Amino acid sequence: MDPQYDPQTIEPKWQADWEQQGVYAAENHSDKPKYYCLNYFPYPSGDGLHVGHCRNYIPTDVLARFMRMSGYNVLHPMGWDAFGEPTEQAAIQYGFQPREVTDRNVQYFRRQLTIIGNGYDWSREIDSSSPEYYRWTQWFFLLLYRRGLAYRDSNWQWWCPTCQTTMSSHEVEGGVCWRGHSGITKKEIPAWYFKITDYADSLLDGLERIDWSPRIKAMQRNWIGRSQGAEIDFRTEDGEVIPVFTTRPDTLYGVTFFVLAPEHPLVETLTSDAQRAAVEAYAAEAVGRSEIERTAEGVEKTGVFTGGVVINPVNQARVPVWIADYVLPSYGTGAVMAVPAHDQRDFVFAQKYDLPVEVVIAPADYSGEALEAAIEGEGLMVNSGRFDGTPSSSGIQKMTAFLEEQGIGRAKVNYRMRDWLISRQRYWGAPIPIIHCPACGEVPVPEDQLPVRLPEMDDFKPDGSGRSPLARVTEWVQTTCPECGGSAERETDTMGGFACSSWYFLRFPSPHEDAYPFDPEALRYWSPVDLYVGGPEHAVLHLLYARFWVKVMHDAGMIDFDEPFPRLVNQGILHGSDGARMSKSRGNGIQPDTMVDSYGADALRLYELFMAPFDQDVQWSDDGITGTRRFLNRLWRLFADTYEEADTSKDEDLELEKMRHRLIRDISERVAEMRFNTMVSTFMEFLNVLGERKQAGSWHTETFRQALETMLLLLAPGAPHITEELWHQTGHSGSIHLQPWPEWDPALAREETVAIAVQVNGKTRDVIEVPAQADRAAVEAKAVQNPQVHRMIAGQEIARIITIPGKVVNIVVK
Repeated sequence: MDPQYDPQTIEPKWQADWEQQGVYAAENHSDKPKYYCLNYFPYPSGDGLHVGHCRNYIPTDVLARFMRMSGYNVLHPMGWDAFGEPTEQAAIQYGFQPREVTDRNVQYFRRQLTIIGNGYDWSREIDSSSPEYYRWTQWFFLLLYRRGLAYRDSNWQWWCPTCQTTMSSHEVEGGVCWRGHSGITKKEIPAWYFKITDYADSLLDGLERIDWSPRIKAMQRNWIGRSQGAEIDFRTEDGEVIPVFTTRPDTLYGVTFFVLAPEHPLVETLTSDAQRAAVEAYAAEAVGRSEIERTAEGVEKTGVFTGGVVINPVNQARVPVWIADYVLPSYGTGAVMAVPAHDQRDFVFAQKYDLPVEVVIAPADYSGEALEAAIEGEGLMVNSGRFDGTPSSSGIQKMTAFLEEQGIGRAKVNYRMRDWLISRQRYWGAPIPIIHCPACGEVPVPEDQLPVRLPEMDDFKPDGSGRSPLARVTEWVQTTCPECGGSAERETDTMGGFACSSWYFLRFPSPHEDAYPFDPEALRYWSPVDLYVGGPEHAVLHLLYARFWVKVMHDAGMIDFDEPFPRLVNQGILHGSDGARMSKSRGNGIQPDTMVDSYGADALRLYELFMAPFDQDVQWSDDGITGTRRFLNRLWRLFADTYEEADTSKDEDLELEKMRHRLIRDISERVAEMRFNTMVSTFMEFLNVLGERKQAGSWHTETFRQALETMLLLLAPGAPHITEELWHQTGHSGSIHLQPWPEWDPALAREETVAIAVQVNGKTRDVIEVPAQADRAAVEAKAVQNPQVHRMIAGQEIARIITIPGKVVNIVVK
């Protein structure tokens, strides 16, 4: 056996062998229990991976290997979210076709994932930009269309002048598009939408049944933004209705001004000649800012009086109409009934512009004085006509019932979430499968004519017209109507990339199926995904959209589950040595290639696992990877020394045997619970134990070799190359990654003693060793009798003793 550990030699050798032998191929038909482990569908950027991405991909690989050795049929696939504007922009920048850019980047990503030792079933690799895949993305568009969930409408939408396309509200924040471009404005553009709002309640209810972090669930709940109240019909003096949604209909008599979003269609009608110039100037400035900017807490609220009025339906008061940037056309009806006495935002606005404040909810301690802040709590309704003296808690329901009786309002549930804008006026995307016929209108492309293939274009740059470059491909655009046979035109918008990633996890179980989006039998076996892993950046993008598509498929009878990802885990963020989030664009990114060349893939893998708990942020340090490389060197040397010696005693080392069983138990638990950092530290501690026995000369035993072999099997998921090499160097056949996971005997793994910290008033004073099975009374008695503790509490009364079994005893003295 070579005495020197040489990862640069052994790692490529085993990577090639694993792929040739199909070690990581999932079985299509198996009696084993299944385990479907998946990472977010990655976009193959030209920058490739950095070691921050490895915090996502390496841990899931460890878990997949562990489950495979534990007897599961494991599906751990990889594919590419390849459609979208970034690829198109890169193609324009470097003078290539998007197809060329995609293929080059995929090859780069695939090589990087291979050199870090990740074991994927590459026979299931999928590419969202291939016609074989987007044929089914188009098929799902038609499913949504047939079910009344896809429609075309003209509306004000965010427009990115750099991307030259519309953006959904999810993709714009702080006046910047999700690709980092500023200068976002709004345009009124015909576009396609998915009616995700029809599933708002189902999306909310489903959050109660899935194992996700509270943070991600809260982000989705807040984005959906369900609120219950009433929609009330105010009218212009000409009798035109302006409905307004409120959660506080009990305050209707306190409306002293009315606010419209600057984009509201009635602004022009309600604006007087004297105010027109001011209104138009204000509106032009407001619509150019993002919703977050306009509604952020702490930002001064501004507005302009239109010169018009509306009529309050319950008291016929003439209410002045303003426009203000904090009212959004995308929320409610784009109109707000302002009650400054009972809404702090309205109160601040009224104070600024010297508008009336009318109290209509009086708490018990209110005596009629001028307000210094809005009264937003409960009280009795006052100055409210027939409702005077009604508690506001019941006034909401009573006022709503009155509005319905009078035909001037209705109970209403409102959502912050808007329908999903799917159109993109770009080339590199799945064409929307709709034909526009002068006689028949919108006509879906027949399913047997799918895919509508993306035509090749030499010049695919946007031309600033607001239309997709596809509009310039006359021979592709001009077609015949499937219904009447007359001349017609294809839809030239393409679908945003989130359409492709809303169903890819259903394709991996049967990626080569050509008669249906997926093989129903294969999907029944594999779905839903058992573990989904990625960062929190897609909480209200991909995750929300994928849940929506799955619920639609469930309602259509295609699948028997309505939540795609019962368990979602988010990895922590890796920061560079400068403290900033690691990114190649920031100049602090480190390629895994560099680390593999210098230290080996196994050292990189163990450091990624060891550096911090999986879900915590951490800063990169080269010192850490040096430490894991030293660990692997010591492991190699110990094997080399042990197996050079042919004579092995049959004497048993009972203490080491117990430690071996505890190692199996501890590593099994820590991998299953994704506590990878403590998994690695446990290996390091066990190697120290073996090293000490070697130094003491008590290592020529069969028990010692068995302990080494067990450690090798347990370490295999984390350090697959060195363990595979040592497995074969020590006379074994077959891949170590296909061996059964070691089992432990609970009786042998039982701790004989445990160390317990003893505290006095919360401060640790000593540590005691007690039998692992000792009862609470015995542990507390030994803690009180400990000499160090006894001196601390002498002459004082013990108020109580707080014990955490197996960990700490806290003696509280008066």
